[in-house]
Amino acid sequence: MRGIHFGGDYNPEQWPEEVWAEDLKLMKAAQVTMVTAGIFSWAKVEPRPGEWDFGWFDRVLDGLARAGIAVCLATMTASPPPWLSRAHPEILPEGPDGQRRWPGGRQHYCPSSPVYRAHAVRLVEQLAARYAGHPALAMWHVGNEYGCHTRQCFCEVSAGDFRRWLRERYGSIEALNEAWSTAFWSQGYGDFDEVLPPRTAPTFPNPAQQLDYLRFSDAALRDCYLAEKEVLERLTPGVPVTTNLMPQHKPVDAFAWSAHMDVMALDFYQDPYAPDDHIRAGYVFDLMRSARDGQPWLLLEQAPSAVNWRPRNGPKPPGAMRLWSWQAVAQGADAVLFFQWRQSLGGAEKFHSAMLPHGGTDTRIHREVTALGRELASLPEIAGTRSRAEVALLADWHSWWALEVDSKPSTALNHSAIALAHYRPLFEANVPCDIVPPQRELTGYRLVVVPNLYLLTARDAERLAAYVRGGGQLVVSFFSGIVDEHDRVHPGGYPAPLRELLGLRVEEFWPLEAGRTVAVGGGDGQYTGAGDLWSEAIDLEGARALASFTEGELAGRPAVTRHAYGRGAAWYVATRLEPRLMRALLDAVRAAAGVAPVLPGLPDGVQATVREDPEGRYGRFTFLLNHRTEPVEVALPVPLADALADTPEAAAEPAERITLTGRGVAVLTEPGPGA
Repeated sequence: MRGIHFGGDYNPEQWPEEVWAEDLKLMKAAQVTMVTAGIFSWAKVEPRPGEWDFGWFDRVLDGLARAGIAVCLATMTASPPPWLSRAHPEILPEGPDGQRRWPGGRQHYCPSSPVYRAHAVRLVEQLAARYAGHPALAMWHVGNEYGCHTRQCFCEVSAGDFRRWLRERYGSIEALNEAWSTAFWSQGYGDFDEVLPPRTAPTFPNPAQQLDYLRFSDAALRDCYLAEKEVLERLTPGVPVTTNLMPQHKPVDAFAWSAHMDVMALDFYQDPYAPDDHIRAGYVFDLMRSARDGQPWLLLEQAPSAVNWRPRNGPKPPGAMRLWSWQAVAQGADAVLFFQWRQSLGGAEKFHSAMLPHGGTDTRIHREVTALGRELASLPEIAGTRSRAEVALLADWHSWWALEVDSKPSTALNHSAIALAHYRPLFEANVPCDIVPPQRELTGYRLVVVPNLYLLTARDAERLAAYVRGGGQLVVSFFSGIVDEHDRVHPGGYPAPLRELLGLRVEEFWPLEAGRTVAVGGGDGQYTGAGDLWSEAIDLEGARALASFTEGELAGRPAVTRHAYGRGAAWYVATRLEPRLMRALLDAVRAAAGVAPVLPGLPDGVQATVREDPEGRYGRFTFLLNHRTEPVEVALPVPLADALADTPEAAAEPAERITLTGRGVAVLTEPGPGA
């Protein structure tokens, strides 16, 4: 079925069977094309060990198939039923303090538990054998939000699995001792059996041990996913398999998982009380799109209005749900789904909004949801189209993990915040941006931005150097290139693997006190303002200072530099520049790189993106999204028609200017030769 999928989580087990017919009728009226079903149904289909009750679920899927609604079928393994933890309490996870996490919520399993995995795989085999070839089955949804609640387990089962993982990674205890720098604090191991997870200790656990445990924990979660995926691929070949990732989710390396997902899928819940949350959304959406080389992705969960789990759960004001849904589509989503279809009457999420609220169909939420379904259904040609970017922003989970392990010059360094500070000026300038790992091929980009790569391997550093030598423009920010993959400092002075490329040496780190800023000046006033969070004492070794610190102990030392290298140039920033200065800097580098925005001269707060059919059949779609609450007028370089205009006549009439209402959306269409 071609088109943008629309729908949400469907949990019919929460309701008497006579409600199901009404659900199907209302779903059809709301233009629902896909639901995710069965996420938390394990206890219902296997109420006792080895006793299966699929009859009710058969009726659910059969009804959805008759209604023409596709199903993203969950494997039901996200939360084990009570009987499993009662019979096998060893599956329950433990924290670093040794405290067991008990049933009563969800995700109460140790990812390394062979007992949990065996029961999960047995369930998936039953599901896949039963529903292979079912007309409703469109794709598989494995687990749910891996690492959301049980991010790491520190029990004895996990300890044994960790030792197995270490043996495979290092081969010998001598190699582990070298990698972990165990000569420090008398930590040398004589055997792998002496190694434990980084449990609560009298003081800082070994940083390299913590880093490897983060890697191991991610791999353990992924092994749960892969064990289920193997069954699905064997029993239902050709049916796509995915799972729902979470935004900027530290425990799960989205780039590592992307190789095992047939399509990227995301749960994203904007905060109505965060005025700039659409920028965070932009970063995450671009990462999802980039993780599989531009392939469209799926928004599997969002809220129609308020959630239930923040300290203050504000509703989405009128128009916000529509705007943020179209933002996902504008940045590559081929599905807009919600949690959930019908709002629960009980349980922990009864105050979480749903497509069909407690108040029924005569509610603002349901009217807005239904209107969105009609809009998405009116533009099926968008599905499958792609976006192109000339700018890449580098992100790396291993560097993130290492950066936020304790015993650093500052505990204020936050990977996500630093990344967003570098992404914001690109987003606000309407410059398309890929979010990619440092191992990705970079030669197709005119500009590469490195917000912070504390951990940088020698191989990846050479890749950056080769990119600049070949003519690329590179922006690198503070505290990058400091340690190798084992969290060991690169010898040769900071940042050793980047010194030649950047043309400078960092003599000393000067992290700033909480709440303090440092003045920066230079570039004939272009870079005059302030930085915060961090500063560094820099010695130039061929680079040219564009701006300097103008106060404090580092007064007169470089703050922003540029170094011509090969046919390109490398720029370095020794502090976190305030947003205005970061925008000025990236605008200057973009000009040097020849990178232009999607549309020039747009009002502040208006986002513009483009999706195109790679085969030229369906043409080009330009999305305009007004993240302001007041209307704005936009001048277009050529007359274009807005496919979302109020009347069919207006939708077919090209115009040179368009007015966007507050939180308004326009989809400007340019037909391709095959349209």
